[in-house]
Amino acid sequence: MGYTVAVVGATGNVGREILDIMAERGFPADKVVAVASRRSQGTEVSFGDKTLKCEALETTDFSNVDICLMSAGGDVSREWGPKIAKQGAVVIDNSSAFRTDPDVPLIVPEVNADAVAGFTKKNIIANPNCSTAQLVVALKPIHERAKIKRVVVSTYQSVSGAGKEAMDDLFAQTRAVFVSDEVQSKKFPKRMAFNVIPHIDVFMDDGSTKEEWKMVVETKKILDPKIKLHATCVRVPVFISHSEAVNIELEEPLSADEARDILREAPGCLVIDKREPGGYMTPYEAAGEDATYISRIREDPTVENGLAMWVVSDNLRKGAALNAVQIAELLVNRKLLTARAEAA
Repeated sequence: MGYTVAVVGATGNVGREILDIMAERGFPADKVVAVASRRSQGTEVSFGDKTLKCEALETTDFSNVDICLMSAGGDVSREWGPKIAKQGAVVIDNSSAFRTDPDVPLIVPEVNADAVAGFTKKNIIANPNCSTAQLVVALKPIHERAKIKRVVVSTYQSVSGAGKEAMDDLFAQTRAVFVSDEVQSKKFPKRMAFNVIPHIDVFMDDGSTKEEWKMVVETKKILDPKIKLHATCVRVPVFISHSEAVNIELEEPLSADEARDILREAPGCLVIDKREPGGYMTPYEAAGEDATYISRIREDPTVENGLAMWVVSDNLRKGAALNAVQIAELLVNRKLLTARAEAA
């Protein structure tokens, strides 16, 4: 007997990706319900070779739903996540609404799968920020071998992390540049085309942005609260995939060759690291792929036990949709969830 799965936010970038990935991976769902806002009710979305019509969130009955994959933004999650969870569905949420809640596990399956058992406290599991997800996949095997003391990361984040409107904005701006039209910015505080913007999310009192703060607190919660982390998050004119330049200070010595070998064997990681032109991964090549790619692995002689690396991943997949589906698979494979139809 398969599961009944609801996808809330099914018309968005991540929602559509979730449906595609569930179909690709053969998730054991007997029934999939596409859910969106009232204005998107009736909109058709694809699930494998099927077409689903979206139901309105406000009128959807979740009483027979086993798993609810939510990707409709923080406000919607804060209002509806607990309501859906109380009806018995396990909510796997892609927003930032529950990530710092001590009673909600924040899960990247390759990194802290055992923590998923804590979902029973609120029936909610949080998906981390997209930039955090790929970072901790790369850091975990290094941390297990040589203990990470400090991380300095600079991100190069694609516009898809800000939603479809942001992707449309970059496309329109790029076209405007080429045809000599006026470049207008609807989504970003400054022009995005042929530019970079060192500002993602709101500014905080200490001068960091909330995106940078998220990377700090989420890495500590997922990996190790003792790790010190400093982030600078930058939006770049790329449609899909985030890249990160990562500098690591370790407690124990670890050569670049050793790190390369460790990462080659690590779940979710794929090392592409030839010291020649083109022997590294770029965001364009990572788009549509599941792996977290690691390149430019080298020792940093400016600190004791220092390493540097380049980390690239499709933010819509590993950073959001794939990770959410992997969490659902974790619940199924560890027999932490019984299909309600089967239990009845």
